[in-house]
Amino acid sequence: MTLSIPFKWRVFLAMTIPILMAPIDASVVYVAFPSISKVFGAGPGLVGWISMSYLLVLSSFLLSLGRLGDMFGFRKIFLGGIALFTASSVLCGTAWSISTLIIFRAIQAVGAGMTMALSPAIITATFPSEERGRALGTMGMIVALGLAIGPSLGGLLLEILGWRSIFFINLPLGIVAYTACHYMLIEKEQLKKQEFDWPGAFLALVSLTSLLFFLSRGQDYGWSPFIIAFGITAIITGALFIRHEQKASQPMLDLGLFRSQAFTAGNTAALFHFMTQYIIIFITPFYLQEQLGFTASKVGITMTAFPLTVFVAAPLSGALSDKIGNRLLSSAGAVFCMLGALFLSTAGDNVSSIDIAWRLSIFGLGTGMFQAPNNSAIMGSVSLKRLGIAGGVLSTTRNVGMVLGIAAGSAVLVIRQDFYEQAGNSLSRLTAMHDAYITAAALSLLCFTACLFAKAGSKQQKKAGSAPAGMDE
Repeated sequence: MTLSIPFKWRVFLAMTIPILMAPIDASVVYVAFPSISKVFGAGPGLVGWISMSYLLVLSSFLLSLGRLGDMFGFRKIFLGGIALFTASSVLCGTAWSISTLIIFRAIQAVGAGMTMALSPAIITATFPSEERGRALGTMGMIVALGLAIGPSLGGLLLEILGWRSIFFINLPLGIVAYTACHYMLIEKEQLKKQEFDWPGAFLALVSLTSLLFFLSRGQDYGWSPFIIAFGITAIITGALFIRHEQKASQPMLDLGLFRSQAFTAGNTAALFHFMTQYIIIFITPFYLQEQLGFTASKVGITMTAFPLTVFVAAPLSGALSDKIGNRLLSSAGAVFCMLGALFLSTAGDNVSSIDIAWRLSIFGLGTGMFQAPNNSAIMGSVSLKRLGIAGGVLSTTRNVGMVLGIAAGSAVLVIRQDFYEQAGNSLSRLTAMHDAYITAAALSLLCFTACLFAKAGSKQQKKAGSAPAGMDE
């Protein structure tokens, strides 16, 4: 008896490697920062741009890449993303200076964005609505797995082969991923001819880049006139973008998507969730090292409790959402995230790694419960011909939330520590960290509120036909 895997799951299996590559790469590179700094004689500020350039480019291009998927087909853009990500990884591995490495990382971000923007769209297009949550939950499990194994894999590669190997490892993975997706993803024969909104894409790029740079680096520049100019640029170009999109005959971003309560509420919930998540991800390593005196390896092992719990919870939550709906699970997930953050705010300066791990696990449980149902609600609320841009909006929301979370965590830590030091608090650093965790809990409360409005079915998708622009069943 031969085992027959349904076509939809064969498509999913083909996408597994490219979905896995980006989170592994993102978590591996942080491990290599000290080695890269030593090799090129660069300070921490300059080395930080290896990640900052990646994040800025990735976040700024996601909307445009999602729109290109709707125009030219998901298969072409997705395969192009795998190829570009793989080729630029090799370039990163051959970088001869810190400047070239930063540039190659920016190119790598474009390739990652091409797959990241379209992964939810391809899955939504391939799976029926009654199985969409399970598929998106399994995708969340794969991302969590990548985040969990990234630091350990990075440490092993660094020790045996050096820092360049963390990029070269993407070459064989990329070849396998491209080959599998080339054969499994099917392009629709006829795509409706459309025009790309170049002015809209330019305004969106400038606005998002300026906004993210303003938020992420403002504190480093002391909120000087230089950095304030980026904030003003973001506001002006953002307003011009909205005005242009309202008048454009074929806009890059269909603003009508936001008339859907589920789409708007779901993306709002996602924004607050990722702000919460990245406050915790940003603050916790400092807490473990500075307050508890953990070694770097012990920090890594303790932090793994979060993605490992997501790995277990996400597919279960996704499958359950197909049976009972999205709103209950995503709302409950936000509550668990809030509890996890509050429990972290009660941890003192003399607790064990297990005490931290179970708190992170509660947050991981909430994250796993929240993400797949919420993503399913968002992607299920739009027509099939808009899946690409919907995935682009969702991915952009996630990345903006990451930047906002790190900026908020950093701001609360600095401002509250100064306040407590002036008040003569001997535990000013620890108390400020507790305040950051309470801020994260408050954001999860806002996420919970938004979740109450994020309920979607698949009526629009059924009206639109059985396959989206770019994919066949």
